[in-house]
Formats: sequence, structure tokens, C-alpha cells
Amino acid sequence: MSPISLQNGFVECLKQQCPSVEGCYALLEPRNNECCYRCTGCIRNGVYHASDTEWTEGNDPCRIFTCKAGVVTESKLRCYTPCSNPIPAAPGQCCPVCAGCFVNGQKVTADRSVTTTEDPCVTCRCNDGRLTCAKQACPALNCLTSKIVHDPGECCPHCRGSAKYFSPPKGACMLGTHLYKSGSQFYVDHCTRCTCANSAISCIKETCPVLECPSEHQMTVPGQCCPQCPLVEESKASCSYGGRTYEASIMLLQDGESWKLDSCKACACKQGKVRCAMPMCPQLNLPCPPNSKLQHPEGQCCPRCVESDGVCTVFGDPHYRTFDGKLYSFKGACKYQLVSDCVDHTFSIRVTNDARKTKSSAWTKTVAIKIGDLKVNLGQKMRVKVNGKRVDVPYRIANRVDINRTVDSVIVNTQIGIKVLWDSISFLEVSAPSSYRSRLCGLCGNFNSQIKDDFTTRRGRLLQDPQQFGQSWTVGAKKMCSRAPRIGNGDKEKRCRGRKDHRLCNRLRSQIFDPCHKKVNPAMYYKACLQDMCECPTEHCYCEVFMAYAHECKRLGIQLPHWRKATRCRTVWDQSTSPATNLARRLH
Repeated sequence: MSPISLQNGFVECLKQQCPSVEGCYALLEPRNNECCYRCTGCIRNGVYHASDTEWTEGNDPCRIFTCKAGVVTESKLRCYTPCSNPIPAAPGQCCPVCAGCFVNGQKVTADRSVTTTEDPCVTCRCNDGRLTCAKQACPALNCLTSKIVHDPGECCPHCRGSAKYFSPPKGACMLGTHLYKSGSQFYVDHCTRCTCANSAISCIKETCPVLECPSEHQMTVPGQCCPQCPLVEESKASCSYGGRTYEASIMLLQDGESWKLDSCKACACKQGKVRCAMPMCPQLNLPCPPNSKLQHPEGQCCPRCVESDGVCTVFGDPHYRTFDGKLYSFKGACKYQLVSDCVDHTFSIRVTNDARKTKSSAWTKTVAIKIGDLKVNLGQKMRVKVNGKRVDVPYRIANRVDINRTVDSVIVNTQIGIKVLWDSISFLEVSAPSSYRSRLCGLCGNFNSQIKDDFTTRRGRLLQDPQQFGQSWTVGAKKMCSRAPRIGNGDKEKRCRGRKDHRLCNRLRSQIFDPCHKKVNPAMYYKACLQDMCECPTEHCYCEVFMAYAHECKRLGIQLPHWRKATRCRTVWDQSTSPATNLARRLH
């Protein structure tokens, strides 16, 4: 269930992140006041165990129990010692250990397990400089055979998809599409013997020995559980891998030495045979949680979910979308602190809003960035100043700031990771790396992933009214404020109800932006567009809303390359090169 609240005329929704149920074909309906499906757990000896958990019982640390979608699988660990002088297992531990944490040239760390390429079911872990390796049998699967997949290089097969099956008759058990009576025993395969008791299935699975020959050389005798290696050849003094020969001699690679093939795989030459190992990538709960993205860093083996940069957006008759996603409107026409590092004071960004001769509206006019003794001012018509002096773009100060220009914006990249995008009209976007999380303050909020406390004032007071919140971040003298004299309301009301405004703003709901509608709901942007058109002095105020929507789509990987042409929204360059503008320049 997504909590919903109404703030400043905009609907705010918070979506709950449900745990993954991929591969579960024994789904349980959500309980009262819950929105997430759960996978059926297991009960053994009166104790409940959640699906995808494992445990031991009694005094035998080598005896492992696993719960998978309501099925308990019991198996024995097979120890593997990749060293010549293993240290006996400590009390309460199953396997002996090796001094040093290397397996076939691959380093094992406390937070990164390693498996061998000959047997991906072997897992090696390092603890206090000591290596433990063991092999565990795969749990029995409770899904249709047609839904079982075994990815290359993976230890265990898994079920693809998820579903809720009908419950079997009382006391009976169902595994896949097979129904079993209570008290019956049956074999799933040559390695797995199962029992049905009171609608619960428990299985005992044999764990096969660890093999050291390449997987392509392993063979399984029909009717038997475990594969075998062919007869061991006479030990050699050289290794061949991928067509390349590694000689075990003093001049070249000595027997026992290792080499790294890529960011994932390392190999060693052992008595004429290649032994390889690679790290085990942690299972990711995809899609990544909110405010994070899937990334595969260069030079690293495993992809991971990393925190995304926070983005604060200002557009139109100022609408603000905070780092944490709160959308509100504040029509102040003074100078304000947009965002600042309120912990270490490494930077601040201030905006000056201009009323443009309207009675109640405002638009961002200039942006002032301060990082230490460096000041960058962004104005209208792509004017840029650095430390008070006008500069041409592109402009760069080594290891401090890079200022570049795109087709519709000026982009400022700083050495501290803060990035500013400004279209020289009224659209502004500030990006902050995750290192600034919970350190920021101002109109853009505090960047702590909590939307509910974004309206926190300079003095730490939490407000509900966006106007009071906005005024609390006013900076500078009163002369920085601009506001036209008040006029009657009739003209405004007439324009706010104008059909033309609705027609222009309705383009957000058209085919132009359709590729993004499933990712970004245009409803709030449509409402913001109507607000902007009420006192629009140029009749093109809808364009800044469209730009904000297009940028949000771009962040989610959806490109809308033709939206400007389709909506007749010009860039500041188009405006500065119009015939009227060029004529005015010539006359002056």
C-alpha cells in the first residue's frame, strides 16, 4: 500500500519496497494492511523458518537444513581443503581451515566469497586470515519442471517466475504438479529422497564430492547421483589454458604460481593442470531500491546497487522538486538559499527570483554558486561570470570547475561533485553525490530519503506550509525582492480557465511524451503547467514544465529527442537568434 497525502495541491505517494518473490511458486496472499506477497515458509519441529533461510540442528555443524518455498532440504557439507597442511576444524565448525586466503590465485576477503570454476557449488570464505571451503547440495525446488532454469556457471538451478498454486487436499503434499499422500516417500532425482507428512515436504539430498577436473571433462554414470572425473593423468610440468601454454620452469611460470585472466577469474598451474577460481557475486534484490541504480564498476567483477546522485529541480512559476522527491510551489520574488552544505559548509547555491511585472508569480532569474573562494554566477541569455568577471563558455579552472554548453543549457561541474544545469530562462537542476546525504539544507530539502521532513527551516523547525517554508530561506536585503503592484483578480481568473491553457498543457498527455507516461505520471506536471499559464507574460511558460518532465524521463533512461520541435518550445539560443532580436541588436 502506498501512503498518499495532499500537499500544496500536489498528490504525494510513497511506494513500499516489497521483498523479491522471484522463483516462488507458493505465494501467500498479503495479510491485512499489507501490500506485499510473501513466499511460504517451513515448519520443522514446531519452529517456523522463512523461505530462503538455512540453519543447523543439534551438535552436527555439517548437517544443513534449507527452506525453499515450503520445502525443507537436509544435506551434508562436503569440505574442500586447497592446501597441503590444513588446520583441524575448531569446535562447532564443520571443516578444517587453511592459513592464508587465496584459492587458485584468487584472493578471498571477509566480504567476498570465492568459488572454483571446476565446481561452482564450492564456496570459500575468509575469516581472520584463515580460509574455509565447503560444498553444499542445492535445495529441492517446488515448481514445474518447465519453469526450472540452470544458468551457466551457477551452482544451483532456480525457478523462473512466481505464482500461487491451489492448496492440496488436507494432509497431502504437492511438489510441482505431483500430488503425494501423507506418509509417502518419493524420489525427485537420483540425489533427492523426499517425504510427505501433514502437508509438509522434507527432503534429504546427497552432496556430491568436490571434483578438480574441468567441468567439461566430468561425466555421470547413468542411474548414479554424482559425476566423476576420468582417470588422473601423470603429473606434468606445464599448463595449457585457452591455447596458451604456461611452462612450470624457473624461466617462466613455476608450478603453483598463478595469473589473473580478467576482473573475475584467476588461475593457478598445479601439477600440470589449470585450477581457476572466481568471486561469488551477491544476489541482488532487483530492481534496485529507490534512490539507487544498478552499476557494474569498471575493473570489478560483480554488479551492485549504488546510491544515485540526488537531483533537485526548479522550473516555471517556481515549482521545486526536492532531492527526496517532494514537489511544491513557492512564488517568492526575492533571493533564497536553494541548497547548501549545512554540515561542513563546502558550498552554497542561491537563486534570485523575478516577478516579471506580475502580481503573484515569479521565475528564477539568476543562480549564484559559491565553493570556497570561487564564485560562479549564471544569468539570463547564457551570461556566465566567474569571480565577478564575464567569461566565455566553455571555461575551465583545473581541479576546480568545468563550465560547458549544450544545445539548451549551461552545465557547471565542480570538483566536489556538485553539478548545476541552467537553461538561462528559469529551469535549474542541481545534482549532489550520495556523500552529501543528510548534509544539505535549503529550498531543495535535506537529501535524507525522507520526504516528510523536507520543509525544515534554517532553525530546524518543521513546517507544513510551503510559503512559510520558502520565506524562511530568504537571504540578502529587501532590495533583492521584486513585485508588481496588486491588480484585480478577474483577469487572472479568466486566463486560468482559458481553453488555450488547457490545450497547450495537454500536450504532456499526448503521444509526444507517451514513451515516458508509464515511468513518470504527467498529472502533477500538467497541474503545474496550468498554474504557470495563469499569469504567463510570454505565453510560452508551459515549455519550462515540459523541460522538467523531459529531464525526469531522461534520468530514468527514456529519451524524448523531438519534444521541443513537436511543442514549439525554443531554447535560449533560438530566442536570442530570432529575427526580432537580431533587428533590435542592429538598431542598437
